[in-house]
Amino acid sequence: MKIDILTLFPDMFKGVFDESIIKRAIFEKRVEINIINFRDFTKDPHNKVDDTPYGGGAGMVLMPQPIFDCVKSLKTPFSKVILLTPDGISYKQDIAYNLCKEKHLILICGHYEGFDERIRSLCDMELSIGDYVLTGGEIPAMVIVDSVVRLLPGVINEESSNNDSFNNNLLDYPTYTKPRVYEGMKVPEVLLSGDHKKIAEYRMQESIKKTKLRRPDLLEK
Repeated sequence: MKIDILTLFPDMFKGVFDESIIKRAIFEKRVEINIINFRDFTKDPHNKVDDTPYGGGAGMVLMPQPIFDCVKSLKTPFSKVILLTPDGISYKQDIAYNLCKEKHLILICGHYEGFDERIRSLCDMELSIGDYVLTGGEIPAMVIVDSVVRLLPGVINEESSNNDSFNNNLLDYPTYTKPRVYEGMKVPEVLLSGDHKKIAEYRMQESIKKTKLRRPDLLEK
């Protein structure tokens, strides 16, 4: 998979993809991640990429030209162009599963007061990571890349991803490790039994219980 991230602040991504699972996925060539400063595509003599909004109002608005030219230089018939915006659809695990099957993702990070409405015409999808406003789309881009890359074949153990929270609209079951007893708190006996059928039943019951308690809206689905 190839992922191109369009941003005005490429330094924000320093270190984010240089650690842990994402770093290994890049090293093993399971994913290629490029950070592209779309200011490099402006035709403005002063390197401007934004201007005041027509009709008045606060803030500056990203102009279409730099982003249009940047996307056109990258896009292929296999590309999926995604705009990161508060009014996009809410990002969910099932979207991550769908995106991990794509060959090429282009993520556009908005900034400032917003972006020229015509930029939407470039995009196949608009995503939001929550009902709140950030200073830009860089952090949402990091979230999406992390959640998608970990699902690529060979990046993590398949059993781990199959048991993720939100699979089948359930939260993940509780897990334990050594020691068996810590500050009076014991590991449930069923996990020590070696009976895989009982362990599976216990974990399913615990997933349902946790989801009912913490996210009953998921059970309604």
